Amino acid sequence: MIETGNQQKRPPRQPRQEGLSANRPQRQPRCEGLYDARNEHDACGIGAVANISGEKSHAILEHANQVILNLHHRGAAGADDITGDGAGILFQIPDEFFQAICPKQGIDLPKGQPYGVGMLFTPRDAQLRQRCEELFAEAVAHYGLTVLGWRDVPSNNSSLGEIALQAEPITRQVFLDGRGISAERLELNLYLARERASKSVRRAYGEAAEDFYVCSMSSRTILYKGMFMAHQLFEYFPDLRDKRMKSALAVVHQRYSTNTFPNWKLAQPFRMIAHNGEINTLSGNALKMTAREPSLSSPTFGENIDDLFPVCTPDASDSAQFENAMELLVRA
Repeated sequence: MIETGNQQKRPPRQPRQEGLSANRPQRQPRCEGLYDARNEHDACGIGAVANISGEKSHAILEHANQVILNLHHRGAAGADDITGDGAGILFQIPDEFFQAICPKQGIDLPKGQPYGVGMLFTPRDAQLRQRCEELFAEAVAHYGLTVLGWRDVPSNNSSLGEIALQAEPITRQVFLDGRGISAERLELNLYLARERASKSVRRAYGEAAEDFYVCSMSSRTILYKGMFMAHQLFEYFPDLRDKRMKSALAVVHQRYSTNTFPNWKLAQPFRMIAHNGEINTLSGNALKMTAREPSLSSPTFGENIDDLFPVCTPDASDSAQFENAMELLVRA
C-alpha cells in the first residue's frame, strides 16, 4: 500500500549531475516554434496468445509471431520504408533454454530454484558499457542479489534499415541469483534494483548513456524488443526461433509512434503492459505524480522508495509513463 501525507520527512534530493556529452545525432526533434511533439497522434497494434492449461511450448511463440505479422498494418515505417517504430514480445522465462546455454557461458544457474533474468540495452562504447554495468552490479548488490553472469544476446541486423542501425544498442542478458529469497520478495528486489541502477546511470552519465535501458528484469517474464517492423523481430533475435524457448503465454506489440519518436527502448510491450491508444491527459497525470512524490510512503518499500523517484521517466512515452505509475502501485 502507498499512502500520501506527511508521515515521513526526507532530506532534500541532491541536484542532478551533468552527464557526459555524446557525439551522436539527436533522435527526437526538440520542441521549436509551432512544433510540439505532444501533438503527435495515432495508435498501435497488440495481441496475446495463451495456453489456458498453463502448458509451455514453443508453439506459443510461433503463434505470437504470426499474430505480430498480422499486425503489420498497425505499425509505421520510417522514410526508408524498412525502419519500424518498434515491435516486441513478452513471455515467460524459458528455463529449459537458459539451463542448456548458460553452462557454455560459464554461468551456473540454480536448478529448481528461482533466479532473475535481466534483458538490457547497453551502449556500444565498450568502456562506457563497462561503467554502466558496474553501476548496475552495485545496485543489484544493494538489494542482496548476486550477478551470476552476463550473456551477449545473439542478433542479426541484416534486415534493419539505416535509421535503426544508427541507434542500435548492444543487447545483453544478466542472470541474478535468487536462492533463499521468496518469489514475491525476489520480484520486488529485482524491481527496486532495476530502478536504482537506471537512475544511477542517468545521474552519472546523462545523455552519453541514453542507450542503457533495462527492458525487463524478472524471475517470471522476459522481453525481446527493438526498433523493428513486425517481420524483423524474429529475424533479429535467433533465440526466439530456438525450440527450447517455451512459454504458456506471449504478448506482442507493433508500434505506431505518437507523442514520441521511434526509439529502441520505447518499443513495446513494456514490462507489464502493451498499450494501444493515446493518453490525452499525459501531462496532467505526470505532473500530479511528481507533486505526490515528496509525501509518498510505503511499508513495502520503506526508505528504498527514494530509489523509485522520479516515478515517471522523463521524456518517455505516454505508455511508458503510465506503466511507471502502474508498476509502482502493483509492486506496493
